[in-house]
Amino acid sequence: MKPTIAQVTTRLLTRQMRRPWVPEAPRMHVIVTEITDSDGAVGTGFSWTPTIGPQAVAALVEHDIAPFLIGREADAADVWEPLWRHLHEAGGGGLTTIAMAGSDLALWDLAARRRGTSVVELLGRRHQSLPTYGSGVNLHYSLDELAEQLQRWVDAGQPAVKIKVGSPQLQRDVERVRLAREILGEDRALMIDANQRWDLQTAEEAISALAEYRLEWIEEPLRADDTAGYAELSRRITRSGPGVPIAAGENLHTRYRFAELMAADGAQVLQPNIVRVGGITPFLQIAELVADSGRRLAPHLLPDLSAQLALTLPEPVWVEDVEDAGLYEVGFLTEPSPVRIQECRAAVAPAEGLGLAFAADA
Repeated sequence: MKPTIAQVTTRLLTRQMRRPWVPEAPRMHVIVTEITDSDGAVGTGFSWTPTIGPQAVAALVEHDIAPFLIGREADAADVWEPLWRHLHEAGGGGLTTIAMAGSDLALWDLAARRRGTSVVELLGRRHQSLPTYGSGVNLHYSLDELAEQLQRWVDAGQPAVKIKVGSPQLQRDVERVRLAREILGEDRALMIDANQRWDLQTAEEAISALAEYRLEWIEEPLRADDTAGYAELSRRITRSGPGVPIAAGENLHTRYRFAELMAADGAQVLQPNIVRVGGITPFLQIAELVADSGRRLAPHLLPDLSAQLALTLPEPVWVEDVEDAGLYEVGFLTEPSPVRIQECRAAVAPAEGLGLAFAADA
């Protein structure tokens, strides 16, 4: 008989960021979830939100997720779908799936620890290391600050870099993307991220103006839930000739939304955020959908987690390395995670479970 879930606890951690992504949001939040099974084994997971809703996530775990899980088998794959349906009245995604990620990660962590191994080995390692790309939330940087950041990435040897666009004036974006290409040279890949700032017409005009700088992809040019808009934008830029792949998915919360976007041919690069989709269980399902479609997968943020899962995927992917935003760097962990980024490649050191030791203070 499989062990059952005996206890679910949660705690909210808040930390100041060394390099705030936007001036009005200087803090990041992690909601730690610990699950104890009927044999006394413990697994640890987490939910994450950089700005909005950490108290709501913690409340969902405490008041709705924990009571539902108690007494059920401690198996992530068996628990996820019933729990999602249980929470569906509060929304099929967003805060609900972010909150679910904590228990899903905790159950995978628990399963690996019971076997004395890591989640990477439990799932099946396919790669020893993977390339990273430098990523920054830098739209508010001056040109000099942006140039300094780009040069840091070049000096570190990053093979690819992503910067933000979506300024009120297109000419400012053109100036910044031109600068990035000049500093990076011709051999490094350059991605740009609009963070949902454009409407359809603005996106088409901006991509047309920026395409000459040889872009690897344009990320979230439109509102994340505008599937029809993404399909039309993809059609237009293919017809007019810029040929810039569209990347999307960091703000999609279920495999159903990913399937809809791919069916509409709205994006060529899919970017699930493992926490926002609800954890490892749905992430693996989404990765399979993307692979079957022949599109590219690019896991979003959180390299302490996403690099671990990336090493288990059949095809190699880039690992997003956001400057000064690792869980240990920000202060959520008491010791570095098992993910090691050296010479612009991400590898994972031996560890039990996910190997994430979160601070005890709330």
